Amino acid sequence: MHEVAKELIGATFLVDGVGGRIVELEAYHHEDPAAHGYRGLTARNASMFGPPGHAYVYRSYGIHWCVNFVCEAEGVADAVLIRALEPTHGLGEMRRRRRLDDVRLLCAGPGRVCQALAITREHDGLPLDRPPFRLEPGTEAPQIVRGPRIGISRAADLPWRYGLAGSRYLSRPLRSA
Repeated sequence: MHEVAKELIGATFLVDGVGGRIVELEAYHHEDPAAHGYRGLTARNASMFGPPGHAYVYRSYGIHWCVNFVCEAEGVADAVLIRALEPTHGLGEMRRRRRLDDVRLLCAGPGRVCQALAITREHDGLPLDRPPFRLEPGTEAPQIVRGPRIGISRAADLPWRYGLAGSRYLSRPLRSA
């Protein structure tokens, strides 16, 4: 999962042609008490236990959709949460969906990413290598910074938040841990 996280920073993630460069994400391991798969398989987290390369979409606090990429072998609930994108494709559509003009804030946070890209529970379990998704590797080796994850209460001190150094599109500032 950590190798996948490093490979995803700088990659382009699109949903029906709308999206951008991944600039921030968090890793979650199946033995991590903050991970949704930590306590085992449920109806809510079933896709997290599915094959790698698929989306795990869930509702956070009953308000926002969040998208994770399943990383490990089937039956092992490891995933990375997409926290922020640098918007590059479909800016007009993202602005309409988010009712916001500030490009920096369109995809700065996991709920904002899903709202801007129109990701919902309907995307849960879908493969990331087929429409409506498109995932393209980055074109250059990014400088990555790591730090503690945010918005969680368990295992929050682990430096499993990854970001693109110097990006102005992060959900919150990130400095190397």
